[in-house]
Amino acid sequence: MSSFDLTGTSEPWVVCVPEGTAEVRRQLSELTAKGGRVHHFDGRDLTTVRGTFRTFAETLQLPGYFGRNWDALVDCLDDLCGEVTGGGAGIAGVVHDADLLLRTEHFPLFVSVLCQGADRANSAVDLDGDPLDRPAIAEHFVLKFRNFDLAKIADCVEQPDLLVTTKDGFVGVALNPEEWH
Repeated sequence: MSSFDLTGTSEPWVVCVPEGTAEVRRQLSELTAKGGRVHHFDGRDLTTVRGTFRTFAETLQLPGYFGRNWDALVDCLDDLCGEVTGGGAGIAGVVHDADLLLRTEHFPLFVSVLCQGADRANSAVDLDGDPLDRPAIAEHFVLKFRNFDLAKIADCVEQPDLLVTTKDGFVGVALNPEEWH
């Protein structure tokens, strides 16, 4: 059994893995079999902040009022619906060639934003603890690396607001509950 579940609503929200990981393929297949959606991102399109916002807006069909800033991206990731999530069945965003992001200044913030949006989407309550008018939606992000260096990746993502785990050959990232909850 894997230490992450891309089809459910439990953390980690971001999973960093070597390209070609069989367990990821299996879980993404299971997600789509349940009606969920898998959206693919090319790491080359995410090497700039502007490119990241443009690519996420296009790929995830973000609304026209998306403010193209990090807070707006968190809000939109929390509010994905309809065809993008398979009618609420779930969503996985897969970033190919994530190695390219390790060299960017915004990489740690990017991972934090993905975690913030997914943490909120995977919850059935709002930030005040009140029930939402929608069920929790399984939302996860998979960063695939050609040259997977577990320690280097974990070091690049490490920051106070994130909980980074390294086990079973992958790096898992979630929000640090001491900072966020």
